[in-house]
Amino acid sequence: MNNNKQFKNGHSGMFTLKNLAAAVVLSSVAGTASADIEIGKAGDTTISMFGILDAGVLYQSNVSTDGDEKVGIETSGLRQTVIGFKGNRPLDNGDTAFFNLEAHFDLDTGMFHGTGDAATDADDSSGRLLFRRQANIGMTGDWGTVILGRQYGPALLAHLATEPRIFKEQFSNLYAWAYSQLFTTVNGAGTNLGRNANNDVGIFFKNAIQYRNNINGLDFGVLYSFGGQEGSLKDGDVIALGAAYGVGDLSLSASYQNMQDQQTSEDVVTSWGVGAAYALGDLTFKANYMNTENNTSTGVEILDLDAFGMGMDWKWAPKHTATVAYYINEDNVEDFETKSLVLSNEYTMGESTTLYAQMAYVDADDATATSTVAQYSTSIVATPAPAGEKTTLVNIGVNFAF
Repeated sequence: MNNNKQFKNGHSGMFTLKNLAAAVVLSSVAGTASADIEIGKAGDTTISMFGILDAGVLYQSNVSTDGDEKVGIETSGLRQTVIGFKGNRPLDNGDTAFFNLEAHFDLDTGMFHGTGDAATDADDSSGRLLFRRQANIGMTGDWGTVILGRQYGPALLAHLATEPRIFKEQFSNLYAWAYSQLFTTVNGAGTNLGRNANNDVGIFFKNAIQYRNNINGLDFGVLYSFGGQEGSLKDGDVIALGAAYGVGDLSLSASYQNMQDQQTSEDVVTSWGVGAAYALGDLTFKANYMNTENNTSTGVEILDLDAFGMGMDWKWAPKHTATVAYYINEDNVEDFETKSLVLSNEYTMGESTTLYAQMAYVDADDATATSTVAQYSTSIVATPAPAGEKTTLVNIGVNFAF
């Protein structure tokens, strides 16, 4: 299936919502892969593979409060590095059956990328999970699509057209989204911080079933992840909703996610968001807001994140797209705020090959009592800027997709 192309900015810089739904069904929703490589066919069954290879050099002026700087090879600047396999076959009733298997690894080391799944022992979150991003089967037809297994949640997908940098792997609110929904799972084992083993950074969910459809420009998904706890249908479950609506040059998005503690049924993560984007010739304006609350297993609030981003894409030449974005992320529990300015340019060197240059200027509050949860959850970078410091990051790399 060739529906991955919608993830590259076109003339307007906005996604096609109908194609987005198709990509979720039969393709990696990861990023910029543009075509599948057919590797086998038996009767009506087609098996294909896809991938994204992305690496570059990343400079960070402040890694610690001592002012230490760092330069190194960074995997996944625009999109995560993945390799995947998928297949589909037509059914007698006119529907289509399909599967998706997608692995996430780091190009700088060749190792599997660490997962955010809740750990019952040290190895569970060590990055040994083979198909972290997708391991599912499903059916699709005129009535919509049903997906069973490990899969992308509909909440983050809903905001792809309205997040200022399309949730790119570096310098976007992808980190605020992931970090704000990570801590109550990874730190939950053996503590009172709460635990939900079905959640992987609020993006991937296991033990899940999802229904998707596109009706008159409204693309939506509803996901339920079974808690699987003896004697309870509620303990440890996840509910995720996402919807995006496109009409003309306007795109709107909304999402909601709720995760229950596996033992107490307390709401350990509750997140919602809204967004809008508007294309005006070669310019596309975007704004996105998200709120995430984290509670302990006994209902004590440890995070109340307001994350706001706004930006503009400018396709200033046939092969060049520049972006400016500004983020204001604040944890109201710790009263800690991080402000970030991002500038970038992407040059399409050939089919599915992009050279990119991007920089971020990050200003993090000075608060000695700031918790790790607040510092990470307000960050737009993988290694958060030290509290009380102004940090510059520069990333130059290449994205090769197939």
